[in-house]
Amino acid sequence: MNLVVVLTGATGVYAAKALIEKSPWPVTLVASELGRHVYEHECGPFEELAALASDVWNDSDLTAPIASGSVPTIGMVILPCTVNTLGKIANGVGDTLITRAAHCHLKEQRKLILCVRETPWTLINVRNAEQVAAAGGTIMPLSPPFYMAAGRDPSEVTMAELIDAYIDRVLAILGQPAQTTWEDVR
Repeated sequence: MNLVVVLTGATGVYAAKALIEKSPWPVTLVASELGRHVYEHECGPFEELAALASDVWNDSDLTAPIASGSVPTIGMVILPCTVNTLGKIANGVGDTLITRAAHCHLKEQRKLILCVRETPWTLINVRNAEQVAAAGGTIMPLSPPFYMAAGRDPSEVTMAELIDAYIDRVLAILGQPAQTTWEDVR
């Protein structure tokens, strides 16, 4: 079974690359058009990211296997997730492969993790997050576990270290134990 990794058009796409690299499962990758654009702006050619995945699907291709609830997966992680994508999922809009696959994960009670990147939130965003959580999804704002730098000079902690610690938390939700936890650094 594959892990579905999705990029939407928010900044922070470096974290999606880290997730794909650390995933113990094969990855099915989907990116919105703006997600691809942001990746290329922040990280480089999208083709380099796509080469790390087992399967790559276009967001407009609703014939992809993950558009059906009958195709099992480890789970689906939208990283980064825009509040627009959050709103569509919360309100049952399945007009793209991303939102249709998210709906399938919810209806089949599979793991769906939305790593929402945008901040601050409006009350609309809060209510949309509440709806997705009530339907079984996990809302996990793209906020690294800063405690992983406990006892260190903050100026020496890299973004890559913080993102890796965040990815370990995402993988733990999917069933892959984190390499380091709060217990290890306290």
